Amino acid sequence: MNYRNEAENILEAIGGQENIQAMTHCATRLRLVLQDEELIDQKRLDDMDIVKGTFSTAGQYQIILGTGIVNNVYRELVAITGIEEMSKDDVKQAGSKKGNPLQRFVKMLSDIFVPIIPAIVAAGLLMGIHNVFTATGLFIDDASLIDVYPHLEDTAAMINTFSNAAFVFLPILIGFSAAKRFGGNAYLGAALGMIMVHPDLLNGYGYGEAIVNNEVPVWNILGLEIERVGYQGTVLPVLVASFVLAKIEIGIRKIMPAALDNLLTPLLTIILTSFITFVAVGPFTRSAGDVLTNGIVWLYETAGFVGGALMGVLYAPFVITGMHHSFIAVETQLLANVMVTGGSFIFPIAAMSNIAQGAAAIAVIFITRNKKMKSVASAAGISSLLGITEPAMFGVNLKLKYPFVAAIIGSAVASAYITFNQTLSVALGAAGLPGIISIRAESIVHFIIGMAISFTVTVILTYLFSKRKKNQIANQEEQQAA
Repeated sequence: MNYRNEAENILEAIGGQENIQAMTHCATRLRLVLQDEELIDQKRLDDMDIVKGTFSTAGQYQIILGTGIVNNVYRELVAITGIEEMSKDDVKQAGSKKGNPLQRFVKMLSDIFVPIIPAIVAAGLLMGIHNVFTATGLFIDDASLIDVYPHLEDTAAMINTFSNAAFVFLPILIGFSAAKRFGGNAYLGAALGMIMVHPDLLNGYGYGEAIVNNEVPVWNILGLEIERVGYQGTVLPVLVASFVLAKIEIGIRKIMPAALDNLLTPLLTIILTSFITFVAVGPFTRSAGDVLTNGIVWLYETAGFVGGALMGVLYAPFVITGMHHSFIAVETQLLANVMVTGGSFIFPIAAMSNIAQGAAAIAVIFITRNKKMKSVASAAGISSLLGITEPAMFGVNLKLKYPFVAAIIGSAVASAYITFNQTLSVALGAAGLPGIISIRAESIVHFIIGMAISFTVTVILTYLFSKRKKNQIANQEEQQAA
């Protein structure tokens, strides 16, 4: 393959060197931030054998080339344009400045939560393993494994400790990531998170009971009664507090003499932010976070399978716009309070949507006669079943339209089923076939049935819609001939 020629063709199709604001690549895709995406010659890109698909998300235009090809094409693009090689973070930063306020807000949430997902996933999966030991009726009628095998009780208790850590100390993880995203010192953000879960504070999980018993401890400072309560398992308080910390730190550094900067800036930043957090930010955002989470749970429980079906329809469009990243904050809150909420209903619905998109792409393999589309659909379909849907949606389903419609219907039917059966997850993870290990033990069977429904309904509808489309085309051709 002549990578230089391919790079030149791609460069011309995206509007030339002048249209490139930033570029990098990942394992399979060129990731470009363009000045004006209207200048793209989409048909020319689609006709290139080397291009397996394209899509635009989070301010980046991404061209799917495949492993082993993308790095060679990228190297030639760098040589042709003279643009310096950039990291994915640099390109993300450039892309985050594009889009409307809502898109930028969603991108901000993504930048904060995506880096900490591995820790949350690990903790959630450990919680799932703990459930295997303690769930009644999973392996034995009216009994759990530790009821029958008491010697496993300490093993289950140890795993439970491991699983709780990331959620109990969640503000530390979020504080580090959020402070970094907002332009502050990440370690000061982590220190703020530590303060918010300090053992001297009343544990946040016991706050409700303390209010009922009128036993909330307070600090009496300057005539103020400040509640001495921790923020274990919360999301919104530390997010806002980290934003305040970053802005205070930046402001202090602007006026602080260089000789005193390292000494006084961290001190003043931490003491001012901590005071503001416990006096105002924490109490207000704790209430706001509880209202948001309780509202979503209420809607889920009240709307039932109808609400599940609606979310099954909307999840894929949310992915197209990138708004699905905003769910991470809500899911994290649901999982952090799993003893109250039971888990997250968003992850199972996301899995139904991803399975449906993969099923539609796989169905296209047997429907289309276009060899390039077959190739793209096969790889994209498998990827979607494993939880990565963008190649299937942008490379196949949205291009042909009818597979996408079939997929959102299949997702809706499956989501209605799992919602009716209260299928919840105890972890984040790959929202697809591997997602089984993230589901509550008592819900696994319903989750598997839901995936089967999503796949089957989507494949059948994709086939029927393709027949209908072919008939419409044939009728149009006959009318034109007449």
